[in-house]
Amino acid sequence: MVAFSSGVILLYWLTVLPPYTWLFVLTFMVGAAAFWGRGSRFSSLCLLVCFGLLGLLWATWHADGRLAERLPQGLEGEQVTVSGHLCSLPQPGSFGSLRFNFCVQRWHEPATVPEGTRLPETLRLAWYGRDGKDLPEHRLRLEVVLKRPHGNLNQAGFRYEDWLFRNGFRATGSVRSVAPEPGLACGWHCQYRAWHQSVAAVVEDWFGEAQQFPLIASLLIGNRGHLENAHWDALKATGTIHLVAISGLHLGLVAVAVGLLGHRLLLLVPSGWVSVHQGRVAVFALVMLCSLAYALLAGFTVPTRRALIMVVVGGWYLLMAREASAWQPFMAALFLVLLLDPFAPLDQGFWLSFGAVAVLLLVFAGRVSAPGWLKGLVLAQFAVFAGLWPVLLHFGLGQPLAGLLANLLAIPWVSLVVMPVLFVGALLSALSGGGLSGFAMVLMDGALALLWGWLEWVQVLDWPVPGGGKVAQSGLLVLVVVVMIRLPVPGFRPAAFAAIALWSLAALYHREPENSSVAVPEIRILDVGQGLSVLIRVDDKVLLYDTGPEVKGVFSAADSVLIPELSARGIRRIDHLVLSHADNDHAGGLPVLLDTFDVVRISSGEAGELSGSLDGLRLVHDCPAVAEHWGDLELAFWQAPDARAGNDASCVLRVSHGLSDTEIWLTGDISDGVEARMLADPELDWFHRQPAHRLVLAPHHGSKTSSSESWVETLRPDQVIYTAGYRHRFGHPHPEVTARYRQAGARALNTACSGQIAITLPATGPEIEEIRHSAPFWVAAPGLARDQCNIP
Repeated sequence: MVAFSSGVILLYWLTVLPPYTWLFVLTFMVGAAAFWGRGSRFSSLCLLVCFGLLGLLWATWHADGRLAERLPQGLEGEQVTVSGHLCSLPQPGSFGSLRFNFCVQRWHEPATVPEGTRLPETLRLAWYGRDGKDLPEHRLRLEVVLKRPHGNLNQAGFRYEDWLFRNGFRATGSVRSVAPEPGLACGWHCQYRAWHQSVAAVVEDWFGEAQQFPLIASLLIGNRGHLENAHWDALKATGTIHLVAISGLHLGLVAVAVGLLGHRLLLLVPSGWVSVHQGRVAVFALVMLCSLAYALLAGFTVPTRRALIMVVVGGWYLLMAREASAWQPFMAALFLVLLLDPFAPLDQGFWLSFGAVAVLLLVFAGRVSAPGWLKGLVLAQFAVFAGLWPVLLHFGLGQPLAGLLANLLAIPWVSLVVMPVLFVGALLSALSGGGLSGFAMVLMDGALALLWGWLEWVQVLDWPVPGGGKVAQSGLLVLVVVVMIRLPVPGFRPAAFAAIALWSLAALYHREPENSSVAVPEIRILDVGQGLSVLIRVDDKVLLYDTGPEVKGVFSAADSVLIPELSARGIRRIDHLVLSHADNDHAGGLPVLLDTFDVVRISSGEAGELSGSLDGLRLVHDCPAVAEHWGDLELAFWQAPDARAGNDASCVLRVSHGLSDTEIWLTGDISDGVEARMLADPELDWFHRQPAHRLVLAPHHGSKTSSSESWVETLRPDQVIYTAGYRHRFGHPHPEVTARYRQAGARALNTACSGQIAITLPATGPEIEEIRHSAPFWVAAPGLARDQCNIP
């Protein structure tokens, strides 16, 4: 089980998908060697390798099958018709949209599909412009516009493309029209999804007027679509998101409650009617049946299925009542999860759930005497809080200290009060045909109001923000803490708590005195979609040019890309923040960035407008008139003298590296008119000589209103980089613009295809790296053609 599980996990460390036919041959050969040499240590080693290869083969086969589902390039951006059924509960999205998963049963454009192509079976769709209308039925005929899975690609931060691959969405898109398709065949999966939607409708009918309905729907049937931003902010700040994700805690409560109830019922059976073994089998069957029922009620999501497997395995070991290590059911559950869901390692919840169980086993398994419930609760909270810290650090996530206090009361309250009230209230409402739903709603609101009041109180406390720390250091401390808790030596347990407290305080207040340093200057064009953000580093000094786009309440590049990326690189301070101008795709998310990092100086081509947006709390300087010198780099600025608003006010930055005779031009959104004024500026000496290497970020993302013929011909860059969104509605870069740069001899890159682009500047000349080349196989596998990024 260990070897097989390791083989499955190994696949997701690879950048290339291994050919599973060769893996099959290699597995057979190693298995044959183990058989012929059985009884020897060599045979045992071969057997372990064989099962490891089997795990790798199993995961590779499933991954290859998923990657084989592809939307043909000819169908991208075209309106197509599909028939199928809903795979999830529809949830409200941005701009009044409705988002849902759609299982395709029929594509109505087979003639346009190349022979041998497997079209996607599951789509992630958004229905905009619906004017408040709901989907008419669960079986539908849709007209949709699709594109292949794609998301921003950076070294840190959330990767949408990873999430799409893990969940099996091989195309995303928007809905143009909706019509019911009642005559479509509806198998068991379709019928289950239809039933779950009807259950959601009944729950909303019964409890929809409750003040805490979003939490009721989340905990009762796994419908988190009603949670608002305020809910998510509080749950994140208090480390209690796990409470609204139906997982091990909730299914464990069901299993324990039903197990105790079944045991009590058995005591009422006359002696001799049921043997001890038969009684255990009956209780086990009842627990599994009720756990499965709740998992189905909760939508049978990935975390729910994982928790159900763990409950089944744990219940089976208890049923057998054998003297066995507690790690055996743990490894059996891990093995079964990876066998049934080989994509599980892509899910952070997989590592957090098994990590939490492993920590609890280290602390409690094999103890001579069990601690009391209160002492056990405190021990568990401290152990899990410390034990999951290195896992969270590995994923670039924080461990809010508020979570230690919040969960200390929230977990027992949810376990002992909230979930029983929800189950009993739902059962009473069902038995009465909804007649007692009002009474049940009052009880639910009361229990959840106390829980939510506690979380809001913890949230508003002035909690210091922990520092990042290192995975190895935190892992070592976890080991020390577990050992100290386990050893039955007087005074060790208080010492463990003191160690956690001191470690937490050190993480809170310890800050690196300076930014981490780089050996050679580097410039990183971050992938922020349709927008711009460039990170420049020299030694420990940092300049950030633009902050990317933001859609209020929907998306912020500062939050999802910049903050994780800068934090992962050990950046604590931004020495100079240059905002080319105030457009949303260049200056989005500014407040959250200023709250996270110490920013020494802010400059912009539209200083007045940006100062107003910050309510005058920060001074924004005009575009600098004097060049700055950072080591071997010269940072020279320019702005059109008569432009003070809009795209033409963009503050242009030229980065010069003398040792390698290289120039990198960051041009904001200047138009061809400003380009002409720049070329004619008598005080500007930027065009007097042609450096050995010149790289240009195309003005205005490659818009046809920029990059005039005279501009391109004068600069004659060796490399042009477009910062455009993948298949964005603006269609950047424009074909006329790409043709001009191509005729001038410039090689082209686009962040839409390359992801983040890193330029390092050693003395020998610029070195350019596209992150897509080192991306995991499920990201690099599609092999985006250059013409898909409008750079043929």
